[in-house]
Amino acid sequence: MLPVLWTCHSCIVTFSLHAIEPGIVSFLQVTMRERLSLWAVFCLIVAFLPSQTESVAVMSVDLGSEWIKIALVKPGVPMEIVLNKESRRKTPVAVCLKENERLFGDSALGAVKNPKVVYRFLQSILGKPADNPQVAQYQKHFPEHQLQRDEKRGTVFFKFSEELQYTPEELLGMILNYSRGLAQDFAEQPIKDAVITVPAYFNQAERRAVLQAAHIAGLKVLQLINDNTAVALNYGVFRRKDINSTAQNIMFYDMGSGSTTATIVTYQTVKTKESGTQPQLQIRGVGFDRTLGGFEMELRLRDHLAKLFNEQKKSKKDVRENLRAMAKLLKEAQRLKTVLSANAEHTAQIEGLMDDIDFKAKVTRSEFEALCEDLFDRVPGPVKEALAAAEMNMDEIEQVILVGGSTRVPKVQDVLLKAVGKEELSKNINADEAAAMGAVYQAAALSKAFKVKPFLVRDAAVFPIQVEFSRETEEEDGVKTVKHNKRILFQRMAPYPQRKVITFNRYTDDFVFYINYGDLSFLSEQDLKVFGSQNLTTVKLSGVGSSFKKHSDAESKGIKAHFNMDESGVLILDRVNAEKAEETEADKKSKPLKKSKISEDITVELEVNDVLDPSTEDMENVFLPHIRLQDLTNRDLEKQEREKTLNSLEAFIFETQDKMYQNEYLAVVTEEEKEQITGKLSEASNWMDEEGYTAGTKELKEKLSELKKLCKAMFFRVEERKKWPDRLAALDMRAASMTSSIHFLSFFLNKEILIPEGDQIFTEVELKTLERVINETMTWKNETIAEQEKLSPTEKPVLLSKDIEAKLSLLDREVNYLLNKAKFAKPKPKDKLLFLLICTEEVKPAEEPPTAEEKEETILELNPAENTDTGNSQSTNHPDISVDAKSFQH
Repeated sequence: MLPVLWTCHSCIVTFSLHAIEPGIVSFLQVTMRERLSLWAVFCLIVAFLPSQTESVAVMSVDLGSEWIKIALVKPGVPMEIVLNKESRRKTPVAVCLKENERLFGDSALGAVKNPKVVYRFLQSILGKPADNPQVAQYQKHFPEHQLQRDEKRGTVFFKFSEELQYTPEELLGMILNYSRGLAQDFAEQPIKDAVITVPAYFNQAERRAVLQAAHIAGLKVLQLINDNTAVALNYGVFRRKDINSTAQNIMFYDMGSGSTTATIVTYQTVKTKESGTQPQLQIRGVGFDRTLGGFEMELRLRDHLAKLFNEQKKSKKDVRENLRAMAKLLKEAQRLKTVLSANAEHTAQIEGLMDDIDFKAKVTRSEFEALCEDLFDRVPGPVKEALAAAEMNMDEIEQVILVGGSTRVPKVQDVLLKAVGKEELSKNINADEAAAMGAVYQAAALSKAFKVKPFLVRDAAVFPIQVEFSRETEEEDGVKTVKHNKRILFQRMAPYPQRKVITFNRYTDDFVFYINYGDLSFLSEQDLKVFGSQNLTTVKLSGVGSSFKKHSDAESKGIKAHFNMDESGVLILDRVNAEKAEETEADKKSKPLKKSKISEDITVELEVNDVLDPSTEDMENVFLPHIRLQDLTNRDLEKQEREKTLNSLEAFIFETQDKMYQNEYLAVVTEEEKEQITGKLSEASNWMDEEGYTAGTKELKEKLSELKKLCKAMFFRVEERKKWPDRLAALDMRAASMTSSIHFLSFFLNKEILIPEGDQIFTEVELKTLERVINETMTWKNETIAEQEKLSPTEKPVLLSKDIEAKLSLLDREVNYLLNKAKFAKPKPKDKLLFLLICTEEVKPAEEPPTAEEKEETILELNPAENTDTGNSQSTNHPDISVDAKSFQH
């Protein structure tokens, strides 16, 4: 038995030949190959039909204290860092607010002339009360800003003017919205879904603040992922093959600009019910230092440079009192720190630091290290905390991997290497982009649009959370006392996401309980002050007593409070319900009683004790955050529209002036038209130099529209002449292929013995109709070309590309009709073999081989179908991410 398969790439028609003699099979292969040109044409047409899928994309934002990195996943782009407008892979977390515009990133930092309007390093004051030490520290670092207390929430806001104030959440929302815009420009499509990284030490108030900022920016947050977890995920994804059932303990040491974190992660494969054996990472221990980072080093370098400038006595003024000069010194200190990481010494220099006085001074690495000596002494601290949290020692850690830009400081590496006692520190991941790439992988996993190889993530709650309540008890002597109870809800380093249920068994009336942080004795006194309130929420329950009275005969199963710590590490009280069991008669004939479960929802009133979220009244205020953000965004769009129009007008004038010297344009214009166009272009160019750069958007658009209208006829004639060759060639090829296919099918129709009438797919009328359309199309083409040849190139053409495309569409419509008819035709299985056998008897193999012309015709007809790529999607480079096309189909 020799199976032979004939199939087109669009899977419309398939012929299967089974149990045929080898000689017959050989003949059938030749015969069918020579006659299947119609199927080749059908396949070619299907290959060029428009895709019915809609592209989507997801993004990640690695939200650092100084820098923001954005990554993207979209169909055809597996995992990619988004470039900003300066083509850089990271963007400063900064926004500059001027009267009529906003600037972001590097453009915002360029506004050192007025540092009062530049807002940065916002992460440290998110979700912080006004009396928090970090607020005072921020005010010390940036004295140019006016931080004031929000009396309603107890937090702070920036006073921009008497009329305008902005909260840190609003400013961060602007930056996130800008990040979204960069990602959308890169993806060339709207983006709403995002995963945002936050420091692992962020508490509940700080996490809610980031979610508020994302809401203001219009982002749908799929997850707040801890930045150390994102780094660990990125490391594991690219080393999936190295992970097995044996646990591997890795420490990631991340020193960024504002803080330092040490994380112990365990990698191993585990068995799951849903997807079998899969790799998993589990956060085992976390240690951190909130204020140890590169920014503190830069501040000390800045102060050192200010001291050197004052010692040079080039000015009688103290440079430290000049905010603009100090901003310049900070920028130079940042550059100097980077250079000193690779050089033993370097010269700091600033032109016009203050009062047009230049500054120049040499700084050595040893001087820098002396300035930061106490900071370097704190480097081992997070390592010790992480080991204590994980209940491990360094012997159990296989390697220590460096993350974060500040780990490039040589002294940091030297101190850390001694602290961990390893031979070397690993640098086998991208220290700057690992978190962004891990977060975007998680975004793809959470999105319904992509299929991602499972990689299980078990994050850990850094701070324990407990439930506290008081209950009155009666002693044996009848004395009543109040007993205070604590129940651990989530222990330190407890994995999440996770759901928990707390049952209150002895309450029969309304009562109150409290959700607070647990034992925080592992934090230093200073960290406890920065941490803020240890009381999270007061929960007041009402309706408990009425529920018991309603079902007084039922057995109480307690008051159950259902908690959920979601993927973002945010604790949510889902619901509270009273559960009871009531005995009911199961059957009239049977004596045993059956207990039915009764569950009633209890009314819950929450009182937030740490940091209040914006109230409903605030959200209805005229200065609503997202309304103000939209207003600012509209201004930015207006500015961008003007710049775009101005650039378009400049480009049009320059390019058209250049075209007036090109032969293809000179050939289609008369001398009169040429003089008119060149004169208007010259006039517009002069106007641009005198008035154009200060003109409004409307005036610029009118000027551009006027020039385009003047040149429209010329451009039309040139474009039409460019399109003729390709359009006419496509028309000829389509008509020739279809004509050949009609001859083939007519052959079978005329041989009634080959295909019984009941099994014929196409009728003779349908084929003649297609043939008539082809003939009419070719007649129109020949007549129109002849008429066009009589016209001058400067006249309006009669042979138009849109007319040629309309003729192509007409041919496609006729073929699509036959294509759909063939697609849904149901052949009778019992007649297939009979048809093939009859075919071999009636149409015998030719004694003579096919001529060269016939062979050439066959190749030309079949090759397009055989080589057609029926998909337009770009292949991805990442093996673990693929597009789920079913999610996009309309």
